[in-house]
Amino acid sequence: MPLWIEKFPEVQNEWSSLLQTLEGHTGPVNAVAMSTNSKTVASASDDGTVRLWDAATGASLQVLEDHTGGVNVVAFLADGKTVASASHDRTIRLWDAATGASLQVLEGHNDWVNAVAFSADGKTVASASYDGTVRLWDAAAGAALQTFKDCMIHKLVFSREGPYLETNQGLLRIQSGSTSRFAPKLRSLCKIYVKGNWITQGEENLLWLPPDYRLACSAFQGNLLVIGHPSGKATFIQFSC
Repeated sequence: MPLWIEKFPEVQNEWSSLLQTLEGHTGPVNAVAMSTNSKTVASASDDGTVRLWDAATGASLQVLEDHTGGVNVVAFLADGKTVASASHDRTIRLWDAATGASLQVLEGHNDWVNAVAFSADGKTVASASYDGTVRLWDAAAGAALQTFKDCMIHKLVFSREGPYLETNQGLLRIQSGSTSRFAPKLRSLCKIYVKGNWITQGEENLLWLPPDYRLACSAFQGNLLVIGHPSGKATFIQFSC
């Protein structure tokens, strides 16, 4: 299955130009990521592999192939030296981007892993799974640090504003014993999170969601929560934080 790298037009209505076609995967490509220096592209596929490519030449650099199921997501550490991949096989794997060597296998989820992120210092990995948990891991040791339950998360990043994970359902607070590893709190955040059938703030239940308003999907940004419902409707809720 090929990937295309295109140059977006600088002038409105001008056609984009194809820069590279990256071919090698034998199944659908589920996710792509680019290193911060824009020199390397990583692609994750249902064929169970992650491939690293030279963005300038399209050359294949590494094929990472220890997963036993399709790979859902891939992410680079900020320095570009480490790659994380998450799979149907319920694991997260960390790889040396230069050599393709496996560095760690993070095991503990009971279903597909669908999101992964590195902390800014690269010492901690966060993962989200269809098993309804979000987990924090020590990247060097592979040890589990913290588990959040009742979390159907599809997107997460480490906040640069404090000891939180920013997710599509709001903020998850990283336990106090680990806060020294993360960025200090810089401003007051809207500590809203959708947990089960409740919208919570910190540990307090704020708003119960009736059956017709249970979420099928959600997005959270700033103090605005958007909930998509199975009925096809969407609800926008703005909080005063």
